[in-house]
Amino acid sequence: MNEFTDQKFLEFIVKSIVDHPDDVRIERKVDEMGVLLLLNVNPQDMGQIVGREGNTAKAIRSLLRIVGIKNNARVNLKIEEPEGSTRREGGESRGAVEKVIDDIKDM
Repeated sequence: MNEFTDQKFLEFIVKSIVDHPDDVRIERKVDEMGVLLLLNVNPQDMGQIVGREGNTAKAIRSLLRIVGIKNNARVNLKIEEPEGSTRREGGESRGAVEKVIDDIKDM
């Protein structure tokens, strides 16, 4: 892709959403399956990135697929769970994260 358009696009979107834009880190890996973008954010920003029932994460992934299509590549996003995450076991937020994971597996 031209100058990693996908990575720059993701960085712009994520930094526009989060409260701690300086903590956003994106790693780009390319293999025979396509492009994998690994996203790391401040633990306090995870809720903003995932969104209610994972809707924000789904929207970001959809936009990245469009960027990939325009550049003849398959682009996938993996959101890394940061150390110190406050995800509750068995709570509502846990269900939303599991739903996003299930959606990813179904792709």
